[in-house]
Amino acid sequence: MMSNHSSATEFCLLGFPGSEELHHILFATFFLFYSMTLMGNTVIIIIVCVDKRLQSPMYFFLGHLSALEILITSVIIPVMLRGFLLPGMQTISLAGCVAQLFLYLAVGTTEFALLGVMAVDRYVAVCNPLRYNIIMNSHTCIWVVIVSWVFGFLSEIWPVYATFQLTFCKSNVLDHFYCDRGQLLKLSCDDSLFTEFILFLMAIFIIVGSLVPTIVSYTYIISTILKIPTASGRRKAFSTCASHFTFVVIGYGSCLFLYVKPNQRQAAQYNKIVSLLISVVTPFLNPFIFTLRNDKVKEALRDSVKHCYQLFKD
Repeated sequence: MMSNHSSATEFCLLGFPGSEELHHILFATFFLFYSMTLMGNTVIIIIVCVDKRLQSPMYFFLGHLSALEILITSVIIPVMLRGFLLPGMQTISLAGCVAQLFLYLAVGTTEFALLGVMAVDRYVAVCNPLRYNIIMNSHTCIWVVIVSWVFGFLSEIWPVYATFQLTFCKSNVLDHFYCDRGQLLKLSCDDSLFTEFILFLMAIFIIVGSLVPTIVSYTYIISTILKIPTASGRRKAFSTCASHFTFVVIGYGSCLFLYVKPNQRQAAQYNKIVSLLISVVTPFLNPFIFTLRNDKVKEALRDSVKHCYQLFKD
């Protein structure tokens, strides 16, 4: 706890309640999730880079999405795992808190921008297949990815700066497993209503703004698929979008509940559950979503496993 006239120089993360035995079980569980997330997304990046069958815009974007998933989970889970092994509350410095919040929000924003780009890519592939290679050429793909990364990191500079300009004098204890912005706002003794309103508007612009091209693209995609005369043709067209659509539903659904609210100081337990979905579950599911429903990726994985087996056998 702190005096009412000073601001925090470090924060204490409460993490998860429970006994030491429960914390050890949670450590083992989340360490398994983290290991499989790193392995699965790294495998996707490698096969996208080396397999010639996956040298297309869709898989180029998928490689960057996997890199973002590795980053977003690596910003959160190692700190959380450390907390399970330490008795009591875990401390994090002010600089560490700033860095963690900025990276978490910046990577998340980049991911939203990339998901919007991937939706437009699927629209062009389904609705304008003859012009696909012209519209989605390598030059265009590289530039939209660069813009997505730059936009993601630049757009979160002011929100993080404004958050840490507040005076945290009520306490330095965060009821969370990472430096969550909503919990930080609870500790401020300044009038933060205007800051919260601007953060709310920015969340709408980023999340809803990237959701609009996704909704428009899938409206045209579904309309085009329904016009395909054969059932096999409809299934083939839909299969090219199913993985992306599944990921969009999970990612946008959780973030809309967490960030697009005028008051970001909702209950800590609610925050923790949704944050776990964003930072742990979704990155873990990403490799499964994009491999189990994609024949080309499954074929490339099988061939890679066979090739590795032959190398070790020889």
